[in-house]
Amino acid sequence: MKSISPVDTGKLLKTIRHDLGWSLDKTAAHTGVSKAMLGQIERGESTPTVATLWKIATGLRVPMTALLEPDREVGDVLLLRDASRLRVRPSEEGMQRALLFPYETRFGFELYELTFAPDFESISEPHDIGVVEHVSVLRGEIELLVEEEWRLVEQGQSLRFPADRRHGYRNRTQSETVVMDLIHYRFIPQNIAGRKPQAAT
Repeated sequence: MKSISPVDTGKLLKTIRHDLGWSLDKTAAHTGVSKAMLGQIERGESTPTVATLWKIATGLRVPMTALLEPDREVGDVLLLRDASRLRVRPSEEGMQRALLFPYETRFGFELYELTFAPDFESISEPHDIGVVEHVSVLRGEIELLVEEEWRLVEQGQSLRFPADRRHGYRNRTQSETVVMDLIHYRFIPQNIAGRKPQAAT
């Protein structure tokens, strides 16, 4: 299993910030992440949690992909990616992630495979306005916090919910749970490497 490179994430964050022409102070004000923490991330001295990455992405108005993979040239629609080669473990214990399809403007979404260990629980702050998640359970079961209510989603079931408000994930079983999480964005970034996004019409 690969581990996330804090150096790579830091370089991507710094590129986005420079493309926007934002100082660390302005970035901290927009993301809610301290200037000191942003500096540590950019220097590769700290591996941000998924929650922190989401706060940064939301504040910068870029998809999560922009902080995980370098910008790719748009190619053919046909694309094969192997989850076994893409799985990484963020700094949170109990979860691993594979970015199966990075964000592309023409499609408007990114797709993740998420694996949650037994007794895992995580609460996410609201994402950008209009972001919607589509979660399908491949193995096990998951409880999703949607509109302040925990909802059980079992194997073979799917749940779509607005992710621009507080939400969460909880595995209360004694086995791993594997889900697919498709995240659809309302806005259309000009460039996922960090240039200022435009609102969708």
